[in-house]
Amino acid sequence: MVNSPQNLRQELDLTSFSAAGGEPVEWRISDAPVPYPQAVAEMEARVAAIAAGEVPELVWLLEHPPLYTSGTSGKQTDLLNPRFPTFATGRGGQLTYHGPGQRVAYIMLDLKRRRPDVRAYVASLEELILKTLAAFNIRGERREDRVGVWVKRPDKGPGHEDKIAAIGVRLKRWVSFHGIAINVEPELSHFGGIVPCGVTDARYGVTSLVDLGQLVTLADVDVALRQAFEELFGPTRALLAEAAS
Repeated sequence: MVNSPQNLRQELDLTSFSAAGGEPVEWRISDAPVPYPQAVAEMEARVAAIAAGEVPELVWLLEHPPLYTSGTSGKQTDLLNPRFPTFATGRGGQLTYHGPGQRVAYIMLDLKRRRPDVRAYVASLEELILKTLAAFNIRGERREDRVGVWVKRPDKGPGHEDKIAAIGVRLKRWVSFHGIAINVEPELSHFGGIVPCGVTDARYGVTSLVDLGQLVTLADVDVALRQAFEELFGPTRALLAEAAS
């Protein structure tokens, strides 16, 4: 039997992203929402320092104030109601929403040292989300024709599915940045101002952990996310939680 592209991606070996003998990845949490331009500037500086071998790799967990971002494939026509600021960004993907109640994880790893394979890295981020959701008994799934992670919604009708997490990646000198966003308890109506990731089919919507009946907090998700990350990428070293400056 010939495997579909989706199955081939699911069967990729992701264990090689765990770097043996390296420093633990720093694990940083910002308690207050971080303005998007500030986050991008800090990521750019950190990525350059990682590439130069000056600082350890980093995972930065945060929330943003309500805003939209447009990736390299973004279309102006997908911005239906610009009720929040919109930022062009160099990550892959199209339009998406960020806001309070959504756990954004900016992941800055040296793929040249770990494994210089962008396709496998994106699959590993999908796996990171799937493992995190599984900790709350939610079955997320990949879709070859749609980016992100999806959950089936038979309660909404035949063939209905909702997106629960987004992925957008950029590389500089083989160091990754941007990353993933998991909907924990955002205001889902805010997604209505855009065509999320260019998906127009009415059967496909947006959901969150709380919308699916899981009464969890960002802190709960952070614990599951860190455990899943360490399984895939290796040990981490926690930094003190911080407020946005």
